Amino acid sequence: MAGAAEVQRVLVYGGRGALGSKCVDYFKSKNWWVASIDVTENAAASANVVVKLSDSFTQQSEEVTSAVDQLLSGQKVDAILCVAGGWAGGSAKAKSFYKNCDLMWKQSVWTSAISSHLATKHLKEGGLLTLSGANAGLSATPGMIAYGMAKAAVHQLCQSVGDEKGGLPANSAAVAVLPVTLDTPANRASMPDADFTSWTSLDFIAETFYNWTTGNNRPKSGSLIQVTTNKGKTELVPTRL
Repeated sequence: MAGAAEVQRVLVYGGRGALGSKCVDYFKSKNWWVASIDVTENAAASANVVVKLSDSFTQQSEEVTSAVDQLLSGQKVDAILCVAGGWAGGSAKAKSFYKNCDLMWKQSVWTSAISSHLATKHLKEGGLLTLSGANAGLSATPGMIAYGMAKAAVHQLCQSVGDEKGGLPANSAAVAVLPVTLDTPANRASMPDADFTSWTSLDFIAETFYNWTTGNNRPKSGSLIQVTTNKGKTELVPTRL
């Protein structure tokens, strides 16, 4: 019966989005148990936690945390991949500035914070937490302030929770990926004339997550990894702050 405990498990927060769906499919193809956490179910996942939209962070976080507790029933997971997020443009002068800030905070910071707390409870020792930052969040983003602000917060969160005093289980790692532009259907639709060879494929990100989860070339905990693609070739470059 020794093999019964060898099931490998991963939680994908944002598992119904473009990147999240790709991660669900990729890990499923490796015969992993994969749970999706999102506002709608992913039929391809092994299990789903459906998030109720809320204006209260504490309410949403407590509901998700309780649902995951119930779903796992004491089982530990090898990785938690937070790939939830979104984009909004505009300066501080924009009429939609407050609305954009609220949306970006909910989509990027709430999800990252919840994923980080879940990692302290449910990751195995030596497990992996990934958060979704952005290359743009390393510097000023006057044309998309709400987005840049939220991503910068995610970067800080990754560095903090990735510290040895951040609360993760022993030998675990928190790593943030900082892409420029992901090659998603939505991005292609909104930017049809862009240079797609400078966009990062979702397959590359999913494969990278799998490699890191299985201990292959995993960056040190707290790392912010820039993901740059040029002429179809993608490189992972640690950020030096």
